[in-house]
Amino acid sequence: MRRALVAANWKMHGNRIFIQELVSGLIPALSGGVNGVDIVICPPFPYLQMVDSLIKGTEIVLGAQDVGAHESGPYTGEVSASMLADFRVRYVIVGHSERRSLMNECDQHVAEKFVAAQQSGLIPVLCVGETLAERDQGIAGQVVERQLSAVIDQAGVTGFSRAVIAYEPVWAIGTGRSASVEQAQEMHAAIRQLIALQDDEVAQSVQIIYGGSVNPENAPALFAQPDIDGGLIGGASLNADSFVRICQSVS
Repeated sequence: MRRALVAANWKMHGNRIFIQELVSGLIPALSGGVNGVDIVICPPFPYLQMVDSLIKGTEIVLGAQDVGAHESGPYTGEVSASMLADFRVRYVIVGHSERRSLMNECDQHVAEKFVAAQQSGLIPVLCVGETLAERDQGIAGQVVERQLSAVIDQAGVTGFSRAVIAYEPVWAIGTGRSASVEQAQEMHAAIRQLIALQDDEVAQSVQIIYGGSVNPENAPALFAQPDIDGGLIGGASLNADSFVRICQSVS
């Protein structure tokens, strides 16, 4: 049976005091873990070391929001996977829609980051998802298949045996508008089926989580679906009580 995973993506929010208080608010409820749930916190880069020290000795795991595709070299502003590993980072988000749209990251580049993360022992959280225009055109499935195929071409389907997939419909990120339970489950099932066409064992074991305006109210219904294994939480993770409630809502 697959474990669930709930990850907090704090994006470019907070400062030292805010993040220290936020983590301090999470620890009483989450330090011992939640049965059957992997809990990951992804703070901005400057606060990785501070968060690492605050969660040390707890069941909470450290994640990062992005990673460079190169191991080293003249890439000003980039952070390599091995550097992240130095800070006990275990998970790293790759291909978030904001990186794809604002930073013009193409499927090929996202796949390179995925491979770089795995080569340094990190677990990539691969974000896939369609825009509203693509959903309205009826090509959401094709978009997600293209994004997955780019990674499979470079890492092989077995690469997903050491990865997480996060389905995030772009139109539901930070908008307060979430995909319906039926829409989310349908796409998660389609993603699992796409992988199963190449390796059924990998398909049944890979964690596929949902992101897109998840909150304490809609989380229980989403997480109860057979192919939704948790969530990548944005805005709601900036409130300790909300994030704790979301983690505890995994059945």
